[in-house]
Amino acid sequence: MEKIIEIWEDEPRAGTSLIAKGFDRNHKKVLELIRRYEKDFLHFGPTKRRKLRSTGGRATNEIMLNEDQAMFLGTLLRNNEKVVRFKRLLVDNFKKCRLELEALRQNKSDPKRQIAREAGKIVRKNTTDAMQDFVEYAKSQGSGSPDRYFGNITKMMNGLLFIVEGKFKNLREVMSVRQLMTVSSAEQIIDRGLRDGMSRKKFYKDIYKDVRDRVMTFAELHGQSEVIEQQLLE
Repeated sequence: MEKIIEIWEDEPRAGTSLIAKGFDRNHKKVLELIRRYEKDFLHFGPTKRRKLRSTGGRATNEIMLNEDQAMFLGTLLRNNEKVVRFKRLLVDNFKKCRLELEALRQNKSDPKRQIAREAGKIVRKNTTDAMQDFVEYAKSQGSGSPDRYFGNITKMMNGLLFIVEGKFKNLREVMSVRQLMTVSSAEQIIDRGLRDGMSRKKFYKDIYKDVRDRVMTFAELHGQSEVIEQQLLE
């Protein structure tokens, strides 16, 4: 089975689509059960929703349950051999995820990481300044939606360099020292690419393509790393 537990907005959560699969239940029926006992689930904290990737049919949502909510859901289902095995698997996976988060908290106090984080903030500030200048540059050349480039550049960089499972309020807060150094190097490449292109009066789409190609080359040479898992290896 796929990875059951994800770090979702900085806490371990399990999606109902995989929970339903593990309990050998219809996902729609599981969602109906949660709605029926909604007040009881909310007793253990707010529920989070996300849209599932469409496989060609109608897009559906799932609920991301925290540990207590997932355990409570298990109490509402009749036991059989498969259900009991999956309940045990849920307990083990939540425990593993808690240990990963504890390792992250300890790594945050590492002086080397703090130095890398502070240095990265300076690089990030320079890069965001260049990105904002590029937005205005694209606008001056007739771009109808220049603001999207600001987010697209960062999203492109993260997608090429990192494997991210889950959702984080601030991705850099869960990166390892090595990953922080990597992202700083990539941002310097982006900064230089944007400023070089604008100084040469190149068309904004060509500048964006050039920056993307530079980051792709850097990513091919450097490789991808998994956020959080990399922390545990260092």
